[in-house]
Amino acid sequence: MKIWKRNLIVCWLGMFVTSIGMSQIAPVMPLYIKYLGIHDINSIEQLSGIAFGITFVVSAVFSPIWGEAADKYGRKLMLLRASFGMSVVIFCMGFSHNVYELIVLRMLQGVITGYSTACITLIATQTEREHVGFALGTLSTASVSGSLIGPMIGGYLEEVLGLQSVFFVTGTLMMIVFITTAMFVKENFIPSKKKVLNIKEAWNEIPNRNLIVIMFATAFILQLALYSIEPIVTVYVTKLAHSSVHVALVSGLTFSVSGLASIIAAPRLGKLSDRIGARKVILMALIAAGIIFIPQAFVKNPWQLMMLRFVLGLATAGLTPSVNVIVRKISPEHLIGRIFGFSISAQYLGTFSGSILGGQIASRFGIRSVFIVTGGLLLANAFWVYKAAYRKLKDFV
Repeated sequence: MKIWKRNLIVCWLGMFVTSIGMSQIAPVMPLYIKYLGIHDINSIEQLSGIAFGITFVVSAVFSPIWGEAADKYGRKLMLLRASFGMSVVIFCMGFSHNVYELIVLRMLQGVITGYSTACITLIATQTEREHVGFALGTLSTASVSGSLIGPMIGGYLEEVLGLQSVFFVTGTLMMIVFITTAMFVKENFIPSKKKVLNIKEAWNEIPNRNLIVIMFATAFILQLALYSIEPIVTVYVTKLAHSSVHVALVSGLTFSVSGLASIIAAPRLGKLSDRIGARKVILMALIAAGIIFIPQAFVKNPWQLMMLRFVLGLATAGLTPSVNVIVRKISPEHLIGRIFGFSISAQYLGTFSGSILGGQIASRFGIRSVFIVTGGLLLANAFWVYKAAYRKLKDFV
């Protein structure tokens, strides 16, 4: 078996387990904060938002730093650093005495995270150019599928073993990822003999800076669009259902169907991008996603919303892998890790910004307006990609 195929399997399993571990914490965070002694509802909501969001903000700052380290010391070392560090930090969260210790540990988690970034960089650099779309598309399904299963596992563990067990199990899962990575990931890394460049020098060495900026912006806008909807889905489903009966179940299904569609579509769209070019896939996916968002504002019941979110998942499945393929092909070899680090930072900032923006738009203009604004953003992004990048990318993808 070729090294890239073997590493793809190991990295997929690692990202899958990492995603399960990360997502199973989210549903129990408010309950754990209450367990740590905070009983005022407003304070619980505020501190939950801080504890959850701080990891993404800090990760956005440190991702380029770890990307630079990956270029200097190798990607496997970054995989081992991230998995071992996250294992220890998350395990320690189970021993928190108060909410402030928890927030500090969540900040530390953001500092040492980076497993997914290192996986993407490793697979992107090892895979043959004609298979890179398929490989990155397949890799993207690991995070999505882990995120679907994680909250269910987290809720079950809390019911059966208690709140602290969620952190202990997650820490243990990350240690298994560390051991698996150490044993099975292979990398023949040869350090670059070029001197380590500062950010300005590295930026000046990139020959297609405007294309890189457009890809970063696309990654940011995609995450912003997806996560602007996340905080309001349950409220929207409740409004559409005209009843509180089974709202949690229906909301969970509404969350999950887009992820399920992405799992189905991502490898296929990855292969399609290898065949016809990632620039065509990214443009078609942006237009399709922008159009599909808008009718979600006018649905009459949760089942119509669920159907549209499934179709949305089919469209968005091609976006992140295609962005990664383009970034890989237009980046200098010795700067790939650092550039992917900035790309991941853009995604983290989009996640954080989207969760805030969606709530603000919904509170000021109504829930339905969030879908219209989000759809408009994606269509504007598609127009920008077409006008500023589509023809220029023809030489690369």
